[in-house]
Amino acid sequence: MNTRASLYQARYGSPDVAVPDAGSPVIDHLLAHSSVRAYLPDPVSDDTLAAIIAAAQSAASSSNLHAWSVVAVRDPARKARLAEFAGDQEHIHKAPLLLVWLADLARLEQVANKLGEPSSALDYLEMFEVGVIDAALAAQNAVTAAESLGLGTVYIGAMRNKPEEVAAELQLPTRVVAMFGLCLGTPDPQAPASVKPRPAQSVVLHQETYSLPAQAAGLEQYDEAMRAFYTSQNMKVRGTWSNHSAKRVRDGAALSGRDRLVEALNKRGFPLK
Repeated sequence: MNTRASLYQARYGSPDVAVPDAGSPVIDHLLAHSSVRAYLPDPVSDDTLAAIIAAAQSAASSSNLHAWSVVAVRDPARKARLAEFAGDQEHIHKAPLLLVWLADLARLEQVANKLGEPSSALDYLEMFEVGVIDAALAAQNAVTAAESLGLGTVYIGAMRNKPEEVAAELQLPTRVVAMFGLCLGTPDPQAPASVKPRPAQSVVLHQETYSLPAQAAGLEQYDEAMRAFYTSQNMKVRGTWSNHSAKRVRDGAALSGRDRLVEALNKRGFPLK
């Protein structure tokens, strides 16, 4: 069994990390999270999915608008087509269940239309952001719930690589767009996932006001922690986290098709005023 100290050490990639006195089983559970990319073929039952979605719906929702939806995909052929749109990642094929999380303003438009009310506020960036944030909050609740049931998960941001193709495959109406996918399944014990280190809290936690200089030492430590992680996992990543991240933001071509996301969103019924 992991001790609380070992959980913090793994999470921050350092044996010297301070362990807070405050703690709980829920925090321990969250600290142990890892992205799982190898699954057994065991199906995820409808009963399990219902419990996970109930947990997702228990997340906060901006103004109680529920501006998100999710599509559960089990059909291997459909998963294969979605995988092709998302860089053909092998774990999408292997996971018994793929959840595609949607920013969904179509339901609100339909409600307004039924009542004879205008819905021009849906054209604004704010409302799209509400859908994205609500979907992310719901999905993270789903991850925590799934892991509590012994399942593993990994997010698929590449579901945004080809938004129009994904929309056509899932028969999404206008004002609905896929934000990310989430693979779920029983982790393969022959390919256990490792906890990926996170930066020191000095990088992300600011007291009263924001400071870039205060992050420098923590980022240097994180580069070393990630260099060790890349090596231990035999990952084909050269250099440090800083090297990797700088390449990721170098130019639009590094976004794997997502550089045209505004255009795609406009076509999907999101003017983004």
